Amino acid sequence: MNRVLPAVRLRVPTHEDAFVWHRIFDDPDVMEFQGGRASELSVYEELTARQRRHDAELGFCLWTVLDESGRVIGFTGAQPWEREWGPAGEIEIGWRLGREHWGRGYVTAAARQTVDRVRAAGVPSVVAMVDAGNSRSIAVTQRLGMRLAETFTTAASRRTGHCYRLDLPAADGA
Repeated sequence: MNRVLPAVRLRVPTHEDAFVWHRIFDDPDVMEFQGGRASELSVYEELTARQRRHDAELGFCLWTVLDESGRVIGFTGAQPWEREWGPAGEIEIGWRLGREHWGRGYVTAAARQTVDRVRAAGVPSVVAMVDAGNSRSIAVTQRLGMRLAETFTTAASRRTGHCYRLDLPAADGA
């Protein structure tokens, strides 16, 4: 079944987005695979500042996702994997939405835009690190055409994580 995806817009996160992200991610369901609870506000302030730097330096970042009405509903995008375990040195795509927006196609629509933008920036492939129990995010990787490449045990929580990979041939086929 091919359903029509909702219209979403991606933009570089503002400082104000840190407050919105903090509020909408303060939900145990949203954070189930991210430690169970939202980080302190200062973490989101640093995250949005880092994403503005990534956009300026790399041409991509974790963008703020806006719904059809222009309301902030979460983030999606790409950034370098900076941990010592896992796909070190690769570009990871990821997403997180407020609970009320799940199941509507927002993540898939936004992740497809992310793939297009990262490809346009010249990135040859991306990975997505997904908790092995996160069936919703695994479904998104499948809709994007990603393939399971590796399995890792996360360093801190000792949980099983899947590394999905997607090659990004240049838009002109080169």
